[in-house]
Amino acid sequence: MSTPPFLTLPACARSVRLRTVRGEFAALHAVPEGIARGTALLVPGFTGSKEDFIALLAPLAADGFEVYAVDQRGQYETGGPDEVDAYALEEFSLDLLALTAELRARAGSRPPHLVAHSFAGYVARDAVLRATGTPLPWSSLTLLSTGPAAIGHGETERAKLLLAALPAMTLEEIWQAMQEMDEAGGVSVRLEPEIADFLHRRWLANVPAALTAMAQRLISEPDRVDELAKAPLPKLVLSGETDYAWPVELQAQMALRLSAEHVVVPGAGHSPNAERPEGTAVSLSAFWTAHEDDRATCS
Repeated sequence: MSTPPFLTLPACARSVRLRTVRGEFAALHAVPEGIARGTALLVPGFTGSKEDFIALLAPLAADGFEVYAVDQRGQYETGGPDEVDAYALEEFSLDLLALTAELRARAGSRPPHLVAHSFAGYVARDAVLRATGTPLPWSSLTLLSTGPAAIGHGETERAKLLLAALPAMTLEEIWQAMQEMDEAGGVSVRLEPEIADFLHRRWLANVPAALTAMAQRLISEPDRVDELAKAPLPKLVLSGETDYAWPVELQAQMALRLSAEHVVVPGAGHSPNAERPEGTAVSLSAFWTAHEDDRATCS
């Protein structure tokens, strides 16, 4: 899971609820000074939340972009029904289309730049392929630390362990078991108490049915890169240099197949947005600026 470096919102940001035709979604909203150059929608991955992007809010707003980071259905402060069918990929992608429509309504029809981390890459891909009309309702698509198909072998085994545990254990029991596994494997990291408490609270706020559906998808998602390559949308593949979920080489190959730019963030693993937010923000801002919609007003 992504670990945000801090939790205090910058002065440019606040917590909001986004009302859509698909229901309400918890979000963080950052506003630049003056007229925004563009809008961005940031979508977190498996076991994540909007806070995974908190360190990007200030630098992106400073570059003139209005930014929304959201919790997907079943995540943290958005919540959702306790039925696995409610978390089919189609449901997530229809949510994303509804969120996109809401942001466009708020921004005077300006299409937002879409950033999808990890599992959300599947969601964004499906939403793009479901979108109708020309042009598409986004200015660009960034696939952040995600891959062409199912996750790698090591993470598949962890997902299968979680799937086996969810019907038999509470989320608190699973949390404690995960902490013990990390300590036994020597991968436990000492965190500030505030961050450790947040990660615990966020985990307990997950809807178990959502965790089940997402984990099942992570180990079974087919390769749909060739379909996505046909979508007329500027694309960026952004990777940490030591991603453990999808090898960077695999992400580079995906970028080639998409005719997309590929940027590797030094010193980052699976969550460049949280681990190296400065470099990630620079890369996103440069990409968005190069592909900003002609209708956007520059500040």
